[in-house]
Amino acid sequence: MQLDPKKLTPMPGYVLVEPAEKATQTAGGIYLPDNASDKPQAGTVLAVGADWNTEHGATLKSPVKIGDKVVYKKWGGNDVKINAVEYQFLKFEDILAVIK
Repeated sequence: MQLDPKKLTPMPGYVLVEPAEKATQTAGGIYLPDNASDKPQAGTVLAVGADWNTEHGATLKSPVKIGDKVVYKKWGGNDVKINAVEYQFLKFEDILAVIK
């Protein structure tokens, strides 16, 4: 069975992001091996979970919508592989900025 990541609905307080491709070459033209490039910190939002109610009774609304390009914490989120493609489930608070 093939999963379509765009048909997944994250749990409340989470978003599903497709990370941007890793850099394979430096600005100076040097090619990087797979293990030398940093983990991506930007990507595109594919799905958004419902608002999240904190333990203090506050409601956190999603800071993003589907299709937004975002920057997120370097080690934030949970990696998941769907159909041999890497995606990340991020908490709302792991998102640092929306790229406009």
